Amino acid sequence: MGERYRVVALGGAGAMGRPVVEALAGRADIAELVIADRETATAERLAARFPGVSAATVDAADPVRLRELFHDADLVLNTTGPFFRLGVPILRAAIESRTHYADICDDWEPTLDMLAMDAEARKAGVIAVIGAGASPGTSNMLAALASRELDTVEDVFTAWPVDVPFIGDDPADGSPGEGSAALVHWMQQLSGKIRTWANGEPAERPPLEPVRLDYPGLGTGTAYTVGHPEPLTLPATCSITRDCACVMVVKPETAAYLMVLREEVDRGKLFLEQAAAAIETPTAARFARSAMRRLSLRGPGSLPPFFALATGIRYGLPHRIGARLIASPRGMARATGIPLSLAAAQILDGTVRAFGVHPPDAVLDPERYFDELAAHCDPPRTGRDEVVKVDRTP
Repeated sequence: MGERYRVVALGGAGAMGRPVVEALAGRADIAELVIADRETATAERLAARFPGVSAATVDAADPVRLRELFHDADLVLNTTGPFFRLGVPILRAAIESRTHYADICDDWEPTLDMLAMDAEARKAGVIAVIGAGASPGTSNMLAALASRELDTVEDVFTAWPVDVPFIGDDPADGSPGEGSAALVHWMQQLSGKIRTWANGEPAERPPLEPVRLDYPGLGTGTAYTVGHPEPLTLPATCSITRDCACVMVVKPETAAYLMVLREEVDRGKLFLEQAAAAIETPTAARFARSAMRRLSLRGPGSLPPFFALATGIRYGLPHRIGARLIASPRGMARATGIPLSLAAAQILDGTVRAFGVHPPDAVLDPERYFDELAAHCDPPRTGRDEVVKVDRTP
């Protein structure tokens, strides 16, 4: 038998962490899987379902306790958010403990700070893969499949669905607490300015800007920008010469309502938590204010719900290459947590060898990634051709 490892699932009792635990429990190369969570009873109940899985109590905001937990671990998998508050200190604790690390960070601000820790991680001999969830994560791997077919990559857009039909939807997914945390994160990324990539260099723009896209073989539609890590990392890994943004495939009425909330946050009338609550319990007054704005907005048209679109030059001619999900693990929690377990597998078996802080598409094998994702889809698929469809201009 080969080497066996100790893995810590930080936040493993939460909605995003549970699929990670369930996917990794029973792996032959994991000697112990520790569910580290502040919800001790929930962690213990989950641990009791699997041999070789234990529970530990931890507050992710306590750096001393994190270092105690990490010091004899081989890999930390972090699903604890919001990452704009906790991402950097948790990665720092992993680096100081010389423990490999992967997370599902979907905030662009801490992504910049964590990428700046690359030299520190390399010096410590630590592999860190950040943003290995759905978006970023699966979206990066789709972008890698699309962009590598071009000789010169000019633009890359990644897109994920908000309120349009998608095969992985599950209305019962998640708990109120997890949903609230996700909404706080969402409003953080829909307020102020966000980082994009424009005309070959970093740019800061307001969120919720409309982007008209033409997806090969399907047609056109409008999506709306959101703050996410992809425009920070893909320009380097895909050598993008022009534009890159992450966009939401969203109905115009939803986009208009989000614009009203964004304006209230930007004017200091709402805290992020209040704006998140206003998403869950919309008011007639805000709907009325959004109604006129909605009339000027375009909808998603023929765009698929979850895709990456790369444009550029192939064989001397302009081309558009799209890569879209046609199957997925069901629900937001599994669609986010399962990819982290796939990243963990590639770290544990030595597929990922480069020390430092990396986005997923820089170090993960995309063919293997989608082959293994297929087994976790609902219902399971047999390989990547049943998970991803690559579309090309004629």
